[in-house]
Amino acid sequence: MSTLSTSDLLPLRNSRKRIPRLGFGTHETGPQSVQATLTALKAGYRLIDTAQFYRNETEVGQAVAQSGIDRDDVFITTKIMTPAGSPEATYQKVVDSVNKIAGSDGYVDLFLIHSSSSGPAGRKQLWQALERLFHEGRTKSIGVSNYGVQHIEEMKAYAKVWPPDVNQIELHPWCQQRRIERYCKSNGIVVQAYCPLVRGNKANDPTLVGLGKKYKKTTAQVLVRYALQKGWVPLPKSGTPERIIANADVYDFEISKDDMATLDSLDQGDAGAVLEAVIDD
Repeated sequence: MSTLSTSDLLPLRNSRKRIPRLGFGTHETGPQSVQATLTALKAGYRLIDTAQFYRNETEVGQAVAQSGIDRDDVFITTKIMTPAGSPEATYQKVVDSVNKIAGSDGYVDLFLIHSSSSGPAGRKQLWQALERLFHEGRTKSIGVSNYGVQHIEEMKAYAKVWPPDVNQIELHPWCQQRRIERYCKSNGIVVQAYCPLVRGNKANDPTLVGLGKKYKKTTAQVLVRYALQKGWVPLPKSGTPERIIANADVYDFEISKDDMATLDSLDQGDAGAVLEAVIDD
């Protein structure tokens, strides 16, 4: 049996903080964000993922404060989507996020650029705002999301902090994004997997259903376990308490080498993405 456990952490290149191996995604949890986050924390999740785009940073911060868990024992991630028009305004935009989540004296553990879509100048402005926040200690680590190899290579021309600690991308058996995944691992960049449950779109896939029956687990549990065994940090999300709890119950079984290969064989490349495959431009 694998030694994976809920307390597993991974090192980050530019930070003393270590990142939990399993996270809870809060996208589209809406009015349920406080309760969903509290349920996740009670179930053992210690990584909570939010973003400006999700419009629930305040609620996530409230849940962490209400949980009774020591702040240093919870790893909070948020993200900024686009620049705000000037370096100072962009910096203030990231400060505002930290204040919403943790108050004027608080911090977040990881701040990501949410998208590569702002173009070279926009990406530079966003990264420099995050570097400033990082050097001030208001975020303990910084990274990117939906970045391809070229986007990360491009950063070398201006980044004082490189490589980014994390790249958060869509990952599951049908969208494995192998080029950027290999690049990140070879450069010590932690790979986070969003949409690890494929938004439920593959719940009836015969291969996945068969593996669920074999291991006496739900298809979602098989997908979370697959991501963990791939060395990714999966971010399953749900607003349903029972599913939130079940999605973390993945440490009492191990997918065999042959079954991992079967899941690997399902890859459809960019065509398998339900949200976004990275684009190098």
